[in-house]
Amino acid sequence: MVEVAVSPGTLLVDLLRENLGLTGTKVGCREGECGACTVLMDGEAVNSCLIPALKVQGREVTTIEGLQKPDGSLDPIQDAFMEAGAAQCGFCTPGMILNAKALLNSNPDPDEGEIRKALSGVLCRCTGYRKIVQAVKNAASGK
Repeated sequence: MVEVAVSPGTLLVDLLRENLGLTGTKVGCREGECGACTVLMDGEAVNSCLIPALKVQGREVTTIEGLQKPDGSLDPIQDAFMEAGAAQCGFCTPGMILNAKALLNSNPDPDEGEIRKALSGVLCRCTGYRKIVQAVKNAASGK
C-alpha cells in the first residue's frame, strides 16, 4: 500500500508518473481515446487519464512496472510480446500488455475476436496489430 497526498484535481496518470515515478504509464490523448495510459485497477483495465487519483483510495492499481515478479523476471505476457516482436516504438506497449493481462486473467483461452476486442481501446500507430494479437495468443497457449 502506498499513501500519497494529492490535490483533488490530480489524475491517476499524473500521480503515477509525476509523484511515484512510474513512467511506464504513458500520457497520450488525456481523453481516454488512445489507451496509452492503461493500468489495472482491481484487475480491470482502465484509462488512468480519466480516473481522479482520489478515486483509487483502497483500490489495487497495477502498472506495467507491477507485472515484474519479485525475482526480476517478466510476466508471461511480457515475454510473449518480446518473443513475437509485438512492440515497435513501445509507446502503446504497456497499454496493450495490461489490456491483454486483464483479458487473460478473466478468460485464459480467448479467441482472436475476443483478443482484438480487448485490445481495441489501445491505438498503435506502428504495427498492423498482427504481432500483438499473436503475442496474446502465444501467452494464452503458454508458448
